[in-house]
Amino acid sequence: MIMGGLLLTVNDAIQKWMTDEFPTGQLLSMRGLFVMLPIGVLVWRAGGISALRIGSLRGQSIRAGLVCLSSLLFITSLSLMPLADAIALTFAGPLFITALAPFMLGEVVGWHRWLAVLIGFVGVVVMVQPSSGALQLIAVFRLGVALCGALRDIVTRHMHTTESTVAIMFYSVLAVILFGLTIGIADWRDMSIEQIGLFAINGVVLGAAYFFLIEALRYAEASMVSPFKYVTLLWAILLGQLIWGDVPGMQVLIGAVLIIASGWYILHRESNRRNAA
Repeated sequence: MIMGGLLLTVNDAIQKWMTDEFPTGQLLSMRGLFVMLPIGVLVWRAGGISALRIGSLRGQSIRAGLVCLSSLLFITSLSLMPLADAIALTFAGPLFITALAPFMLGEVVGWHRWLAVLIGFVGVVVMVQPSSGALQLIAVFRLGVALCGALRDIVTRHMHTTESTVAIMFYSVLAVILFGLTIGIADWRDMSIEQIGLFAINGVVLGAAYFFLIEALRYAEASMVSPFKYVTLLWAILLGQLIWGDVPGMQVLIGAVLIIASGWYILHRESNRRNAA
């Protein structure tokens, strides 16, 4: 999980650096193209074309749309915010999932978890600093990523009985490639061999990150390994300072602590609830 978090942060840093060179659409489509390479291997290992059977066109379409929107907001916010700030706000995802679960999944959320959600959103407010209009708008983009991610995960829960993991990954990435081409083709820029190589590295790093994250969840309970994903914030602070000279402000650190603590508590309560069942 720690290695997966490091690779995801490296992937984010590469994309942030490339936002100065290429438009968002080109970044999305090129990244998706190279991510398709490891997915292609997974499709082959899963049995070929038969593994891509669609059981729920509606579910695949909704999930693909959420992935496209979150990817667009992700690249936009990454180009405007320090790396650590952007990643810290992403940790609001579990808060959104918990808040939406009673309405979209019919799950019962006790007052302990509702209190954790409230504390987490206080952390979000501390980080966003509502008094700063420009910063608030940028942060809303990043919170949009967390919200879209939460909705994506909820939709995915409904799809697990009809779709294979490989099919879900394939169609979501394909949608991002086509979406990126649609919004970026008019402003497409020439790429050098070195830049194409960087796109390839970006895709390989992202694929490797997903591999490590999935392996962590395969060999240990989610409640045990998930808290380690918050080490990602340390990697983001380190890379942000080394590459761009960014140093998180005190309000960012305080907000991040509140968000991480509430997210960890939600995972802890969920683990206890499942064990009791």
